[in-house]
Amino acid sequence: MDTKIAIITPFLAMQHIAQEVVNERSDEWPQGIQVVVGDLGVGLEQANKAIAQGAEVIISRGGTASLISSQIELPVVEIQVTAFDILRALKQVSGQTKKVGVVGFRNVIYGCEDFGEIWGVSLQEITLTNEQEALEKIIAAKQQGINVIIGDAISIKIAHQCGLQGILIQSGKEAIYKAIKQAQQIARVRSKEQERFELLRTIINSSTDGILAVDERTRITILNPVAEEVFHLRAEEALGRKVGDVIPGTRLPLIVARGEAEIGEIQKIGSRVIATKRVPIKLNEKVVGAIANFQDVTQLQRYEQSVRQKLYAKGLVAKFTLEQVIGTCPVMEEIKKWVRQYAGTDSTVLITGESGTGKELLAQSIHNLGKRSGGPFVAVNCAALPENLLESELFGYEEGAFTGAKKGGKAGLCELAHGGTLLLDEVGEMPLALQARLLRVLQEKEVMRLGGDRVIPVDVRIIAATNQNLLQLIQERRFRNDLYYRLDILRLHVPPLRERKEDIPMLIRYFLHKHSMLKPHLVDISEAAIDRLKQCQWPGNVRELANILERTILLSEGPVITEATICNVLGVAADGSTNGDSGKNLLQSLEMETIRNVLQEENYNYCRTAERLGINRTTLWRKLRSRPGGR
Repeated sequence: MDTKIAIITPFLAMQHIAQEVVNERSDEWPQGIQVVVGDLGVGLEQANKAIAQGAEVIISRGGTASLISSQIELPVVEIQVTAFDILRALKQVSGQTKKVGVVGFRNVIYGCEDFGEIWGVSLQEITLTNEQEALEKIIAAKQQGINVIIGDAISIKIAHQCGLQGILIQSGKEAIYKAIKQAQQIARVRSKEQERFELLRTIINSSTDGILAVDERTRITILNPVAEEVFHLRAEEALGRKVGDVIPGTRLPLIVARGEAEIGEIQKIGSRVIATKRVPIKLNEKVVGAIANFQDVTQLQRYEQSVRQKLYAKGLVAKFTLEQVIGTCPVMEEIKKWVRQYAGTDSTVLITGESGTGKELLAQSIHNLGKRSGGPFVAVNCAALPENLLESELFGYEEGAFTGAKKGGKAGLCELAHGGTLLLDEVGEMPLALQARLLRVLQEKEVMRLGGDRVIPVDVRIIAATNQNLLQLIQERRFRNDLYYRLDILRLHVPPLRERKEDIPMLIRYFLHKHSMLKPHLVDISEAAIDRLKQCQWPGNVRELANILERTILLSEGPVITEATICNVLGVAADGSTNGDSGKNLLQSLEMETIRNVLQEENYNYCRTAERLGINRTTLWRKLRSRPGGR
């Protein structure tokens, strides 16, 4: 338990009383209270130990409290001597014919002579203004016939040295309890102040502006790291000094004298151009200091440029390069050669191939290899958005173009791709009405926002990708003939994975390395397992292979992926026969996953899904109903 309060008692009896109070009311101070004994110098040593252990407030009494208070910076709460404490001491001399002197400061012993009348004791107040007077006044009291001294530990010690009887004023539980409650309140206030101080210090030091503050005497009170850099000063050397002595020509003393702010001034400090704001600090209309704020104009311009670049590039970056296209078979080498050639032009590219073959990866590679690599790369899936939303996303809209239109309008993806590349994925799914508008962008290099009355020039390269037969869509009047010939200038056809099985081992190694963090102990895959994967038809192509391998890695228990693990994942026996648990052969085990993938890509449009799968809707429904979890 952290010690927040330490009670240092000048004598042992008082320690026992204080410990009793702490124990009896422990529920009131959960932070912990330490009680130790130590008079004067020993008490000071105990105070320093308590501070080292985290104490925030010290409680003590009498001369020990005064000594501790003079030597440490923490608050010290003094246990006050109450009337009850003095009465308890007087009780010890009640009925005796002795003259008694009560030694202490005026605020402690004032009115004690009345207590003497109550107890029938001749009582004299011996008032101290400082502790050094104690010896002189006690000696004088002895000469006046006083033979009993009531007081604190120091007074009693002196009394004994003078041959007098000494009675120590013991502090009762009520005085100690009151001191603890006062210390608790001080600790809470200090904690809040420390929180506010740390918050302010963090704000000031983390500010990108230079901050310099002075007090009413123009002494530097704050100099944050940016201001240190601006003025080539170190805070530890500048704090507490007159600002005019440290920064010649500064106007802060004038701000303190006049109490008027100066805002928006431009000044040159060395090679920097600085925008300065100087404001007086006032407390109850009285100027108690001033603060100056410095902004490096050149740095502000750099920040603004950086922010603009980040906003511009957010989500508009091509992450893949040609080096990440895995495959060394003759077909893939030929495709890579065409990618390099196509990257050197601005002509439109049409990329065809089944789902999961990596068409977008090739599109990004073309972008990154070309002269537009420094510009944005914007990809939009034409099948993922309804027609009205796709139109507003592609071409943007003006304020008030439709209910819910964003205030100020919104730039479309064609505009955001200005100077870069726009990938139209699943372009065969684009509605006919939007195909006409896209054709205008290709022909005229300009776009008009929804609800707008002006054309916006755009410089954008179009790359289209599809897994459909666009010529067949043209025959079915679902795709514009003129748009097709605008898109089909440069063509890339990505073969399915089943037609380039020689690349499967390389792809396997790549995905194992990519997912190595899933199972750090997994280091390899057996040749038998690779052969088993090469036997698959992979209707989902590279995407499906990647998913299967990720699943295999998670299920694998040893350091090497075995053929048995692969068979378990695929749902077949090692000899190629049907697995008794699943009741499916290899093709059947993958059929439902393929149906789900295509169904999701078609936004659960069963007509288009059945068409892409080459089956009718009745067959599709039958397959979905016959497989658990098909829908």
